[in-house]
Amino acid sequence: MTITTPLSSTERSTIHRLRERGRTSRRDLHAVLDAGLVCHVGVIVDGAPVVLPTGYGRIGDVLYLHGSSANRALLAADGHEICVTVTHLDGLVCARAVFHHSMNYRSAVAFGTARLVTEDSERLAALHAVTEQLAPGRWDHARLPTRKELAATAVLALPLDEASVKVRNGPPADDPQDYDTDFWAGVLPAALTFGQPEPDPALRQDVATPAHITAMAGRARGAGRLA
Repeated sequence: MTITTPLSSTERSTIHRLRERGRTSRRDLHAVLDAGLVCHVGVIVDGAPVVLPTGYGRIGDVLYLHGSSANRALLAADGHEICVTVTHLDGLVCARAVFHHSMNYRSAVAFGTARLVTEDSERLAALHAVTEQLAPGRWDHARLPTRKELAATAVLALPLDEASVKVRNGPPADDPQDYDTDFWAGVLPAALTFGQPEPDPALRQDVATPAHITAMAGRARGAGRLA
């Protein structure tokens, strides 16, 4: 079920610094998450904080995190509070004054209690979401996981009912007295772009590159501003 209410304003998810950059639309949260490829998961393991980069996928208002079943940190998150972040760098903001240099970005932070997914149908649905997040169309062009492979894979579920979104876009914001100086100011746009596909050297020559792969080549992934 997809939650249509605005983002929560809990003590953890309330933005205190530069509040004007905060977004309260759940649609904006989904947009930031759906444009990403890698998230960072913060979890406490043996009393120490650990941050894990990992792949993820979203189904409605649940975020699914993927990793190895041998990953102690990932398994330790089951039943415990975690924090997940996704960030997109959209540009370097070069101001006239060093103090006002910044970045254009879109970021999302989600808090909640992680749940280890054990039911087979949910695990497959989650892995489908993770695969399609990385390369849309890939699930239907690859062998599905065996039971042994599923056993070697851990999937965590995190409800998206406590989250925040923060966005910065636009030109530099300099002090009024600096606008008449001779220093250049502006934005250097940034985006992740995929190159041309490189077939596996062991690939049979009669196997063509599928359309869902060629469609990703040369296109910026995750580009786009939130209005």
